[in-house]
Formats: sequence, structure tokens, C-alpha cells
Amino acid sequence: MLRTSLLAAARSPLARKLVERSPLTKPVVNRFVAGAETADAVEATRALRDSGRAVTIDYLGEDTTEVSDATHTVKAYVELLSALSEQGLAAGADVSVKLSAVGQALPGDGHKIALDNARLIADAAAGVGATLTLDMEDHTTTDSTLDILSELRADFPWVGAVLQAYLYRTEGDARDLAVAGSRVRLCKGAYREPESVAYQDKAEVDRNYVRVMRILMEGDGYPMIASHDPRIIAIAGDLGAGRDFEYQMLYGIRPQEQETIARRGDTMRVYVPYGVQWYGYFMRRLAERPANLAFFLRAMATRG
Repeated sequence: MLRTSLLAAARSPLARKLVERSPLTKPVVNRFVAGAETADAVEATRALRDSGRAVTIDYLGEDTTEVSDATHTVKAYVELLSALSEQGLAAGADVSVKLSAVGQALPGDGHKIALDNARLIADAAAGVGATLTLDMEDHTTTDSTLDILSELRADFPWVGAVLQAYLYRTEGDARDLAVAGSRVRLCKGAYREPESVAYQDKAEVDRNYVRVMRILMEGDGYPMIASHDPRIIAIAGDLGAGRDFEYQMLYGIRPQEQETIARRGDTMRVYVPYGVQWYGYFMRRLAERPANLAFFLRAMATRG
């Protein structure tokens, strides 16, 4: 019930105003968001790289309703990639892009606009030795996102995909994507989805996560295991023994465990969000884990 309420709040303009205007919120948000500007993302990248961790960087924003906003998002990614290159941080870096932020939901030509904009970001990434991963959003965008992925991979075969374990369809999608050269991030899913398309029980989501992970590990692609769950991480280590794959975690969550994984020689990539449009991302992080919400409430009480 709490998770459902938080995910509903993530889409609520009133709740957004209340949270964004609170002077107590920003210090807590800083745990999960690197900052508002390109320079903040670059500095976070430098710190993570110095500790042996890799990065994937998300310029926050989604549900774009104006072409100008989509264009702005593309420019932000190109600027970021250029700044990373200038600082010697681009090689091996990844950028995560929500297609809704680059025009997917625009009426009429949204699909084409998103494809063209994603292509511009992929081209900029290729030019500096970085990669691109297409974030997955709510289930209504899954087919469009996978179609755009397929079109992009004709020119940029290294573009990464994301699959969400809470969707019933994901086993089938994993079989389609577990091919040579295919980068696939597996996460549990962070959107409010109906029972008609998604598992509602955490235990069922976890079981499906392991089933899909097994498919990816047995395939010819490159699995990216996005989880903070110690049990999932341990299973990944067993299933992935002797093959290339990576772990992924979110910025600000279990940083000591991130460093432990990196120190033992495994690839540990951290999802680094930045930008002023942090609200939706932040609320989904609170909904994912009770510990995140407890941290937020404790910090608010302390500062109050």
C-alpha cells in the first residue's frame, strides 16, 4: 500500500509542489541525485571512477510534451559527453536515456522524434568512447522502446536495453535480446503497473528476476544485473561465474557494498542521475525500498 501511494505521488502535481518547495527536502535528495548541473555529474563520475566504479549517467526528465524540451535534453547529453571527454572520463562511461524525455510521447511523430534524438546522443557517445542505454519506463512504452532499440542497433549495435522483472512479458523479451553483442540491464521495475501486465507480489517479482537473469546469463549477450538485493547479487555471482557481466546499483544506495564489489575485481556500474527535474526519480527511489523512505523521514525530522 505504501509503495502504491508513493508511486501515485510521483505522478501528482500537488505532491510535487509540496516536496519541491520544502526547504527540508534538498539535503536529502542530494544523497540520491548528483546535482543539478553538468559539472556536478562530471565530479560525481570522477569520484566514482577514482574508487574503481564505472558509471551510467541519467539527465533527469521524462514525459516531455514540447519539442523544445526534447531538444534541450539532447543538448544536455551532448554537453555532458563533451565535458566527460575533456576531463578524460568518457571512455567506458555510459549514458542512460529515457525516450519519453527526448520526444517519445509527443503527438504524431513522437516515435520518429525520439529515434532521431536518441541517434544524435548515440553518435555523440560513440565519438568519445562512451555508450548509450535506453531506459525502460511504464509498460505502455515497452513496444515502442524495443522498436527504437532495434532501429538504433542497426548503426550502433552496442546500445543497451533495459528489462523489468515485474512484467509478465519479460522472459520472452529476454530470450529475444540474449544475443551476441547485446547489452541488457535487468532491474525489478519502479513504476505503478496494473495486475493485468505485472506481478504485484515482491516474492513473485524476485522469482521472475532470477528466471530472467538465468536466461541472460545463459545467452550470448552482456548482462547488467541492476539490484541492491544481497540474495540477487549472490545468485548473479553463481550464475555468471566464468563469463562477462556487470553489477549495477543506484547512486547513494549501498555505496560500501558497491566499493566491495569493485575491489574484488567485478565491474560495478553506478547509475548517476542529475538535473533539476529530480522529483519523479526521487519518489520512485523512496517507493522501491522501505530503508530509503526511513532515511528520508529521519532526515526530515532531524532538520525539522
